[in-house]
Amino acid sequence: MVKKSDSFSIKKWSLDDRPREKLLNKGKDVLTNAELVAILIGSGNREESAVALSKRILSSVDNNLNAVGKLSINQLLKFKGIGEAKAVSIAAALELGRRRRIEDVAEVHKITGSNIVFEILQPLLGELPHEEFWILYLNNANKVLTMHQLSKGGMTGTLVDVRLVLKKALETGAVALIVAHNHPSGTLKPSQADKNITEKLQQAAKSLDIKVLDHLIITEKAYFSFADEGLL
Repeated sequence: MVKKSDSFSIKKWSLDDRPREKLLNKGKDVLTNAELVAILIGSGNREESAVALSKRILSSVDNNLNAVGKLSINQLLKFKGIGEAKAVSIAAALELGRRRRIEDVAEVHKITGSNIVFEILQPLLGELPHEEFWILYLNNANKVLTMHQLSKGGMTGTLVDVRLVLKKALETGAVALIVAHNHPSGTLKPSQADKNITEKLQQAAKSLDIKVLDHLIITEKAYFSFADEGLL
């Protein structure tokens, strides 16, 4: 068994083929996804190298990095050669990548359409297994003053406190707001509860001269806009 283990060791590879050395000598852009994951986990198991193990993990989700990011620690532990430390390293690295996407998109401060709101919030909400309700507070130039998570719920709903929404608007000096929540089920059809809370927010905000510009329902790959559909 020892000889078999040695034959699969990355240490036996040429320097140009080893992921760490390849990154150092040629840059991170030339590495495949499997090679990058292999650097995270460091080693494979008795039958396969870290790269082969990484390929197997990726192939289990059709080589989709977003899908890898959704794997739980327990799901990662099912792969032979992946212990708790390696699973945590993979999860942490992909979470950092997700947060980087959020920060990159958040640099777009002016809202010119529902598509911009989706670009900002999809990395935050699109892949969640539970519902969250978020508010974007805007100034009179439709620039985002701040983003705020109002509530976090289960797989079928979340609570919305209109008073808290408007309290934050007054504190930030916002003159308009956009509300959004995700549907983990993937459906884009607004429920009656979604319509009711939108109307309730509109009426309450109007008394304070604050506009509700839109309400978005967000899924992993698409969105529904109340404004675009003429429901506001």
